[in-house]
Amino acid sequence: MHPDPATQAPLSAQGDRHFDGLADKFADGLYGASRGALRLALLDRLLPEMLELDGQPLLDVGGGLGQLADWFAARDHAVTLAEPSAEMLARARETLADRDVTLLQDPLQALPERAPGPWSLIACHAVLEWLGDPRSALATLAGLLAPGGQLSLMVFNRDALRFSNAVKGNLDKALADRLEGKGLGQRLTPISPLTHAQVSAWSAECGLVVREVAGIRVFHDYLRQPPATADDLERLLELEWRYCRTEPHWRLGRYLLYTLEHAHPPREPRR
Repeated sequence: MHPDPATQAPLSAQGDRHFDGLADKFADGLYGASRGALRLALLDRLLPEMLELDGQPLLDVGGGLGQLADWFAARDHAVTLAEPSAEMLARARETLADRDVTLLQDPLQALPERAPGPWSLIACHAVLEWLGDPRSALATLAGLLAPGGQLSLMVFNRDALRFSNAVKGNLDKALADRLEGKGLGQRLTPISPLTHAQVSAWSAECGLVVREVAGIRVFHDYLRQPPATADDLERLLELEWRYCRTEPHWRLGRYLLYTLEHAHPPREPRR
């Protein structure tokens, strides 16, 4: 008899969300739908503008199914992908079968020992919101980053989640600010959605500054009807692209995408 997934212990010893058993949910429910296609299309445009890319080695933290690692590997970056879920890592191995990518089955907290770097480029997309202590996780990432290096960070936006609940009529939930998921079964509401204010404050605590910021899916998640045709999706992509870095629109993106750097990288020596 298979155990009921809703009754299993959903969180790790660190209070982080488990993802074994959810690879199909991610592949079909996210990347098999318009929201996943839109997210990847926006990243394809945003990453070259928000990062200085010159083929430097990349640490992909919580790399999931491997789409982001594939994007960087296709652009001649030597990629190390770290992912704690054996099932997700197996899917990533399939995605990256034709790429020269190093795969590690490790959580973020183990990386100071398993992949200490320092790294000139780190990507950590849609990971912190699934951790019990995202604040200390960001400090860990800062410790892995080389002076002058870049951290591409994407987090699930708590303010957008509140707005979405209000649009759906969940007014009591929005008023109580009761927005966190419980990490049960197949539900994919993050246990630690974050605000821009939190990211900014925690970055400053560990010596990082926000160099760039954008909103991912500013409009898509509030549509009454999802895009029905490829033309609809293309028009929506252009709308998202036009306003994803514009005040006040980016602040309501379902995800917030950042480029973070150390506040005071060492100066070039005088000649």
